[in-house]
Amino acid sequence: MIITRRRTVAGLAAGATISSLPLAARAGTMEEAKKRGAFRIGVTQAPPWFSKDPRTGEWTSGLGISMGKAMADKLGVKMETVEVSWGTAIAALQADKIDIMFMLDATDERKQAVDFPQSPLLYYSLAVLARDDLPAATWAELDKPAVRIAVPQASSMDRFVSEFAPKADLQRFPDNAASIAAFQSGRVDAVCLFHPPLLAARQRLGKGKIVVPAPAKSQASSAAVRKGDPQFVAWVDGQFADYYKNGQTQKWYEAALADFGLDPKLAPPVMKEMIK
Repeated sequence: MIITRRRTVAGLAAGATISSLPLAARAGTMEEAKKRGAFRIGVTQAPPWFSKDPRTGEWTSGLGISMGKAMADKLGVKMETVEVSWGTAIAALQADKIDIMFMLDATDERKQAVDFPQSPLLYYSLAVLARDDLPAATWAELDKPAVRIAVPQASSMDRFVSEFAPKADLQRFPDNAASIAAFQSGRVDAVCLFHPPLLAARQRLGKGKIVVPAPAKSQASSAAVRKGDPQFVAWVDGQFADYYKNGQTQKWYEAALADFGLDPKLAPPVMKEMIK
């Protein structure tokens, strides 16, 4: 028993030492992917970014899946999916379990642990899921005492709506789920969030319309990669810029929405230039 424990501890220590080596002391990500024959992307059930087919257990749909396959093809290897969560994705990168995690915003805190390309992956917008008959093209239309809007308390949505629709009946809830539940029950006329969670809510509820009221508030999302590999970061940056510029990112997004059972015309675009 003592020998087993010692061996286990020694093995864990050796594994930690290997995974913590800087990339400068190892081969670069692209070289390793080609040697391995696989480009490893982190995935988590989050349509329209990643979606697993419940019948087969395969990750078959989502913008991240389409982009991952395209990047793997560029490297001349297959795409390999590794299931993680949003909370464990950075640790998976650091432990060399995955090569990239799409749809992680490049926050200052995350930049201390991982690297991000300069080019944005896509843009997502502050949106509302509103009653079908509620005028919501602009914040001015929502800025009325009779309009009840749900937001997560003390969030960026709370601050933004407080500024742009101060006359509205702003109702604050503990989190996204409670805000969406208030809309579902009819306690509010609209719920304001960044649009990705609203897409899933609209599909689940089967009612309401998703609108990006003007003036639009949009922010970029990105993808995280391991620190210390500037060649790979530059390559990812170039791929993102090309996909975005030629409209491929938007096409993949629309295809993912359709696979998820949503009409792409009813969802905000992910290209900043297309947001009206």
